[in-house]
Amino acid sequence: MSPSRPTLADVAAAAGVSVSTASLAFSGAGPIAGATRQKVLDAAVRLDYSGPNPLGQQLRRGRSGIVGVVVGDSLGRSFRDPVSIQVLDGLVSTLGPLDLGVLLIPGSSDPAGPVVDPLVETAAMDVAVLMWGGTTDDPMLSALRRRGIPAVIVEGKSSEDVASVGIDDRGGIRQAAEHLLSLGHTRIATVTLPFNRLRNEGLVDEDRMTHLEWEITKRRMAGVTDAGVTPVAVYETPASLVEHGRSAGLALLTDADRRPTAVACQSDLLASGVVLAARELGLRVPQDVSVCGFDGLDLPWLAPDVLTTVAQPLAEKGAAIGHAVEDVLAGEPPTYRELPVELRIGTTTGPAPTPSDGPTA
Repeated sequence: MSPSRPTLADVAAAAGVSVSTASLAFSGAGPIAGATRQKVLDAAVRLDYSGPNPLGQQLRRGRSGIVGVVVGDSLGRSFRDPVSIQVLDGLVSTLGPLDLGVLLIPGSSDPAGPVVDPLVETAAMDVAVLMWGGTTDDPMLSALRRRGIPAVIVEGKSSEDVASVGIDDRGGIRQAAEHLLSLGHTRIATVTLPFNRLRNEGLVDEDRMTHLEWEITKRRMAGVTDAGVTPVAVYETPASLVEHGRSAGLALLTDADRRPTAVACQSDLLASGVVLAARELGLRVPQDVSVCGFDGLDLPWLAPDVLTTVAQPLAEKGAAIGHAVEDVLAGEPPTYRELPVELRIGTTTGPAPTPSDGPTA
């Protein structure tokens, strides 16, 4: 039979102090002399005591120390997206010093599956973060409210009673569209993020436009129209991945008679896929077709092209989410934090081609 695990009381007895004093030595939550703390820690080393039981600490605090992060997509797709990774890195780096851990909760990749992940209904968490465009009528938010768990919405519709973090993506993509107009482009297509949880893929008709629900996609579509652009074609993708951008590019650029001269994409990965499709079709970027993205990612594998993009501060956004969580736990009233974005001109946009230019394919 293995020996029983030493307890805090055993450490206190070995150090010749009270249990409450020994507890202070580990928690650092109250005044204790340095020599006394060292005496307790030395006794813990002798007894091979690893520290107070985390579950007991959680029960005493009335908190789990866990932040649930609903990523909004399958984890497989999320971790192929540098945007998700950089934002999560900024978030975790901010929560760590607050002694908060993260529980990643995937979104459903099956449109026929449950709208609310079972973990949202059952997992222990102090705050939930709804990533990527949750709305105030989101079923997941409703489930959290039933449980009394506060939430932080990321890039969704802001509300007075829910903390939220966003970016000026509508204004940023408007600048990108205006940049294309300034170069003489009038035939501009757009490649979008998903419209809703069905995650359709393909050219969008008028009926499909009535199903545009997700806030990020809505705002970025609105930014294009704010610039006075009526897209000649809209292509919806099921996720922000290079292969979906390539599929969009092939669909938009193959027919020379209907080809747009510029494509405004709602993410850099989608834009890079359009660039790859253009290359595959023998088109020159930007002489035959201009392409712009959104995110500001470093994509050295796309060389020699450097995307024109709307850059967002990804790590800073993650940190802002972490600070919003901190405020919620401190009982602060909900606020909306908006971070600025910046148009960065690369090599993938240029003057609109004239009929005499003629594409190479």
